[in-house]
Amino acid sequence: MVERMFMRVGEVAEALDVSKPYAYKLIRKLNEELKLKGCITIAGRVDRKFFLEKFYSVNKNN
Repeated sequence: MVERMFMRVGEVAEALDVSKPYAYKLIRKLNEELKLKGCITIAGRVDRKFFLEKFYSVNKNN
């Protein structure tokens, strides 16, 4: 199975055991942070590596 670059709301909601509306709120917040770093974002999706780094302290260098 190929790991996708972006996570959608359903996957975020399941990973964090939260509702879909709350997952959308979290995605918006993460995407705002990415925009401040100069990244282009897609509404309703979040970069998987960034998500894992923010919620699980997974370092990109590991």
